Amino acid sequence: MRKRAGWLWAAAIAGYAFLYLPLIIVAAYSFNNSRLNAEWVGFTLDWYDTLFRDDAMLYAAGNSLVIGLVASAVSTVLGTMAGFAMYRFKTRLLPVLVLTPIAIPEILMGVSLLIFFVLLNFTLGLVSVTLAHISFCIGFVAIVVRARLAGLDESLTEAARDCGATPWAAFRHVTLPLILPGVIAGALMAFTLSIDDFVITFFTAGAGTVTLPLQIYSMIKIAVTPEVNAVSTLLMLLTLALIIIASRLSPSLIRSE
Repeated sequence: MRKRAGWLWAAAIAGYAFLYLPLIIVAAYSFNNSRLNAEWVGFTLDWYDTLFRDDAMLYAAGNSLVIGLVASAVSTVLGTMAGFAMYRFKTRLLPVLVLTPIAIPEILMGVSLLIFFVLLNFTLGLVSVTLAHISFCIGFVAIVVRARLAGLDESLTEAARDCGATPWAAFRHVTLPLILPGVIAGALMAFTLSIDDFVITFFTAGAGTVTLPLQIYSMIKIAVTPEVNAVSTLLMLLTLALIIIASRLSPSLIRSE
């Protein structure tokens, strides 16, 4: 048993090292006092100063922030409605319609949305990217909300109805406050997915529309500079922080996965 446990620990350490060691290297080299990532020269914060003075990067970050906020807000409302409908109405078609956008490959989703926008003669830009992000974020919010509803005590809603509350009043005053942590967790997850997305954004963004992932991609085609490492580190920290907050707000999400 001890020998088997040792192999399990070794496999686990190797697996986590494979996943997280590259991220640690990226973060470490964002403080490297050299334009090249070939060797460590010395510690510096100059690359973060350069990053916050880069107008192109700040513009791209602003676009990503606007898209993420709008997409997360809209998808939270629609996803909450979809999650409640999936929980209340046990139909086979509804989960398929809601969850298909998050189940299909991102490249297929991006190409499909691009074709859809072209058929509608819709101008590609920030609006098309926002609509695309809403389309795949709804499913993630719905999963979180449905998981939260699964642990809800239905007798509370029934008691409100028995006291004369309308279905909307019972939902607003009883159900919504109880599932609010799950709704917030879904909103944070939607914002994280939106601000990090590259593949779908690449297909649905028009000429001149730049988001943070697209800007990073255009920079690494030339060279991976410490400035790229710096913005990647900040984006990674933001993503991890939001995921941790979301998981703490909705522990049922982790159990349902």
